Amino acid sequence: MATDRALPRRAVAELVGSGALVAVIIGSGIQATGLSEDVGVRLLANSLASAIGLGLLIALFGPVSGAHLNPVVTLSAWWTGRRAGGGLTGGEVAVYITAQLTGSVAGALLAEAMFGRAPGNWSTQVRSDGHLLLGEAVATAGLVLLIQGLDRIGRPALAPVAVAAYIAAAIWFTSSGSFANPAATVGRSLTDSFTGIAPASLPGFIAAQLVGALIGGGLATLLYGRGCPPAAAEPATGAAGATGVTGATGATS
Repeated sequence: MATDRALPRRAVAELVGSGALVAVIIGSGIQATGLSEDVGVRLLANSLASAIGLGLLIALFGPVSGAHLNPVVTLSAWWTGRRAGGGLTGGEVAVYITAQLTGSVAGALLAEAMFGRAPGNWSTQVRSDGHLLLGEAVATAGLVLLIQGLDRIGRPALAPVAVAAYIAAAIWFTSSGSFANPAATVGRSLTDSFTGIAPASLPGFIAAQLVGALIGGGLATLLYGRGCPPAAAEPATGAAGATGVTGATGATS
């Protein structure tokens, strides 16, 4: 388990990782839009770039912070560790989430600037229909179940590939496009592009993600029990979303 002295380093990893993830999601969406008029081709390019980027970020930052890159991953890891008598403290959770939010906003601004767009324009893509919120809850529940399940069966090393593959699939099989990450969702409100979400849609999406996280955590407990193997008590990777051993993140549009 990481020590308190390492917390600043872990916070930087969460900040940089979250920023890089959102930059990949938004940047690949902008690039795809410029290269093709076909929405299916855009989604395919965006989903592949987002999933590959996520897997690489989990592998890179997992050994430092667990590569959560996603508040729901951090909260689920804290809750699991709390019940098992270890894991993140409340103060560490606050630092992680602050870093994830800050990084996500910075990543959105960076992506806009890289493509010569004025940073900081709010998205106009309204995503508030009930079926989209249901899809977002399903996407987040699956993500948390996957991460918690890998931890509890002692297979956290599979997280970089498994989480990336899940996000790639969920972008296609959920109606919402599998944001599955409150921090990345906030960042994506700052781009009026293919992967954006209007600020007015944030409360509903984030609420759906939190509900999905509760469902995913409940399913993990039902399927695998309350405890975690000693080696998996501390997240090894994160998401997002999302994702190393106990982390993950939502990917894209």
